Order: sequence, then C-alpha cells, then structure tokens
Amino acid sequence: MRSGEILYESLIGLSPDGSPGHTTRLLAEVERAADAAGGWNAVARIAVGVGPGSFTGLRVGVASARALGASTGLPLAAAGTLDALAHGLAERARGGRTGLAVLDARRGEAFAAAYSKAGERLWGPWVGSPDELATRISELAGAPLAAGSGAVRFRDELVDRGAEVPDGDDPVHRVAGRHVCAVAQAVAGGGEAVSPIYLRAPDAERWRERDTSPRKG
Repeated sequence: MRSGEILYESLIGLSPDGSPGHTTRLLAEVERAADAAGGWNAVARIAVGVGPGSFTGLRVGVASARALGASTGLPLAAAGTLDALAHGLAERARGGRTGLAVLDARRGEAFAAAYSKAGERLWGPWVGSPDELATRISELAGAPLAAGSGAVRFRDELVDRGAEVPDGDDPVHRVAGRHVCAVAQAVAGGGEAVSPIYLRAPDAERWRERDTSPRKG
C-alpha cells in the first residue's frame, strides 16, 4: 500500500493436495508485491500479522518478515491479526457499530477481541470457549457486528447473544493484507519487537506434557 492505495494484494489458497501453500509460495508473492511498489528501494516498511493464530503459521510469517527485514534493512511493524480483522469490520460498520473480531482457534475455542464504535480495542486478544465468548458479548454496549472464521463457526452462539454475523462467504471474514498494512502503518520498531501472539501453548507442548505426566493406575 502507498498512502492508502492498494498496489498489490494476493490471497494464497491451499495447494492441490489440500495443504497450506504459504511455506513454498509466500516469498514469491512478497517479491511481486515489492515489484508492484517499484522495487525494494520504494518500500519503507514491512508489515506482518503476529496473531493470535496457528503456531506454525505464525512462525512462518514472523520468521519470513524478520529475514526480509534483515536482508533489506527495512524496519518491521507488527499488526495483531484481530486488529486487522477489526479494521475491515470498521470499514463495513462505518463507525456505527461495536465490532467483534473472532478467529477459529480450534480445540473448540475462539480467539477474540472487541472494539468500540471509534475502533478502539475494548478487550482482548482473548481465547476461550464459545459459551464464554457469548457471555462476554452480553456485557458489550449494543449488539456487535462480528466477523472472522470463528464468527462463522460459532455463528449460533453469537447470534443467540445478539451479535450480527454476515454470510459465511462475505469478504469481511477474511484477514486481508491491506488491513494488516493499514494497522501497522503507524507502528515503528525493530525486528526484536515483532513477536507472535500465541495466547496458549502449542499442541506439541501439550502432547509432551500429557505423555510425560504421571499416570494413575
């Protein structure tokens, strides 16, 4: 992006075998984005989404951004994934609704954050069950507009508490690169300040603790 203008945007879908394609296709798309800006000399900052999200996906994104920052000398800027999602919500609501950004955290849980009509974060990032999230919704002032993969998955629980959830194929549910750029635009800092937001331990750590914990018998 340059001064709010979208120069290039790409959505990397799944590979033909159904696996994520970002590990092999991400850097090629980054190069295309830099070319669209006029080359790396025309780029002033690298923005990267830092979660919350999947452990592997966040590691790939943050590690790639750090490597690019080190090789180009450009500063990095971190953008919370829920904040980026909320930026798209704010465009849709035009400042007239409370926003609720919800991502599917797997394990039957959701990552979430709530935002005021002015776009300020009220609480979050947070992780919990859909029932716990529904309780938090009832504490918000007014019925929120909810978006994200978690809003789609837990639509019934959210709607029961008064939230509005657009149709599942609505673009508002997607974390767009332009929103990551917009959120990170005013943020400065070095690569050391860009760290993933996990909110909970990765599955591998949980499995290790389960396998090494004393068994009753």
